[in-house]
Amino acid sequence: MLVSYPSLLARTQAFGLGRPHRFTVAPDGKRLLFLRSLGGENPIRLLWELDLSTGDERLIGDPGAPGDAGPMSAAERARRERTRDRSAGISDYSTDSSVRVVAYTAGEKLYLADTVTGQARELPARTPLTDATISPDGAAVAYVHDGALRVINSDGTGDRALATPEGDDITYGLAEHVAAESMERTRGFWWAPDGQQLAVARVDNSPLEVWYLSDPADPAAPPTAQRYPRAGTDNAIVELFVLGLDGGRRSIDFGWDAYEYLVDVVWDQHGLLAVLQNRPQTAMRVLATDSGDVLAETTDPLWTTIVPGFPRRTAEGSLIWTEDTGETRHLTVGGESVTPPGLQVASLCGVDGDTLLFTGSSEPTESHLWSWSAAEGLRQLTTEPGVHTGTRSGGATVISSSTLTGSTVSFGGRTVESLALSSPVVPKVSLLRAGPNELRTAVLFPAVWQRGERLPVLLDPYGGPAAQIVLADRRHFYVSQWFADQGFAVIVADGRGTPGRGPRWEREARGERIGKVLDDQIEALETVAALYPELDLGRVGVRGWSDGGYLAAAAVLRRPDVFHAAVAGAPVTDERLYDTHWQERFLGDPRVDPTPYEKESLIADAPRLERPLMLIHGLSDDNVYPAHTMRLSAALLAAGKPHSLLMLAGASHMPPDVDLLTPQLRFLQDALAPR
Repeated sequence: MLVSYPSLLARTQAFGLGRPHRFTVAPDGKRLLFLRSLGGENPIRLLWELDLSTGDERLIGDPGAPGDAGPMSAAERARRERTRDRSAGISDYSTDSSVRVVAYTAGEKLYLADTVTGQARELPARTPLTDATISPDGAAVAYVHDGALRVINSDGTGDRALATPEGDDITYGLAEHVAAESMERTRGFWWAPDGQQLAVARVDNSPLEVWYLSDPADPAAPPTAQRYPRAGTDNAIVELFVLGLDGGRRSIDFGWDAYEYLVDVVWDQHGLLAVLQNRPQTAMRVLATDSGDVLAETTDPLWTTIVPGFPRRTAEGSLIWTEDTGETRHLTVGGESVTPPGLQVASLCGVDGDTLLFTGSSEPTESHLWSWSAAEGLRQLTTEPGVHTGTRSGGATVISSSTLTGSTVSFGGRTVESLALSSPVVPKVSLLRAGPNELRTAVLFPAVWQRGERLPVLLDPYGGPAAQIVLADRRHFYVSQWFADQGFAVIVADGRGTPGRGPRWEREARGERIGKVLDDQIEALETVAALYPELDLGRVGVRGWSDGGYLAAAAVLRRPDVFHAAVAGAPVTDERLYDTHWQERFLGDPRVDPTPYEKESLIADAPRLERPLMLIHGLSDDNVYPAHTMRLSAALLAAGKPHSLLMLAGASHMPPDVDLLTPQLRFLQDALAPR
């Protein structure tokens, strides 16, 4: 049976299934662990080991058939939703410090694998469980069950609770919603280097409002109640405790009134660090909990930026941190900048002794892998335009590269095999700089298009401050090229506020930003149209998901003179209905000043609709709740404004693995057909 491209895209999870990922290098630099499924349409991830000396691969973790797993717990569903993980099988794993013993979960059961013997065995832990993490000495595994932080010995004995929740809204060892969704902290406990203690977050969600999600496809099922931190309301109360395997317990006092957010925790051989941020996000500090000393403090009148992977310490104990100076985000070691102006540090990938591995670039469409050490200084490890990242241990570096021509993973001169399917649609991307702001912009045309042939236009941006789309990485453009091949000129532009161009550019997202975002999309459109007069500016559509959905809906509501049709997937339409940490970073606290929320929300714009609009939303979305789309739809109906509405039963904020592209295509083709 012939499979359509949108269906193939869904079945392969955008051709990501079968790719190796989640790499761990052994301390001797001779072995590599990674996850990979057995094929391009197989979602079940297995755990593999690659021997660098021989090039041999060995399977060391097999979760079995999908039917072996029971119903997924609420905690595990939430963890996968926050990490945007649609896989089956082994979602993640942890190792001891020697990378000999590996702990992983499958079917929400706990397994240990020995990389020497290649054998795995199940531990009799309580199920369902989540976040299983082995101790550095390999003697025990900590995990969360029913909100309690538990530990089981590696020989299967001694399963016990170190901390049990005192109420229904309290958990030990889990990240709260804003940490996982907006701060990139998905963990709630951390082992001490000696394996005898853990730092554990106690989260009290009772101050949060109770929101409900129901399944209209199953009217007999009761609605699911969840605690949600809406902007301008109270956050969860987060505390940090140190729990000993011997039953000891002590609290870490940070002065929570001043620093409401626990950004991260690092426990290394030099001691326990906590990264804290205040509610307005204008101050962030790194605290040595044993001494109470502030090792670093960052302030900014708009907001301080959480950079993935930071902080860490070198083998000798120097703090690795970042500093925003003018137009540049610098890497600092021991308080001294070690990167030049113009090189934007994006993430810290690893620390191997006194060698640092990090990503950054001076060109926003690229992300390169760099290393720094006191002995060798700064070195650029990748040069081909694309997106590069990696990890390092024992002097060996794994480099993962994705470019406009393909993707590779290399380790010690060897290539880690990918089993992913190749896309039959090959993006043909032209990258350019649009307008006075030099907006990084991608342009795609039909594969068989010839100059002189008139084309309707489709803008396909994200546009929000969380992510770049315009990168020299063809994985970002499969869908855009498919739309182009259906007869569109497709434009993708990263406007003000997107990452990759330095702190000042990012902070353009503060305040009333939708006007800037729309202006930037129009600037890109006009620049491309000047280069290609074949673009029909009387037929311009726009589509997007999440923040991109918000942009698409705003485009037809506020700039119908430019945009003639829109598809808005999972859009934020009422700014007060999104979470505290994210919204207050850009719009402030609505209890102090509600004006930005009122100006940025779209509900009041409903009577202005004069262009075709399709709204799509998953009914199980616990990130951007379906209320956003339902409220806008209700306002449009009240104003007598017809629109299309596609609600997805059982779908979360992640688009489901079904063909959602064909309905969008047909809607846009009809809306933008020549009249």
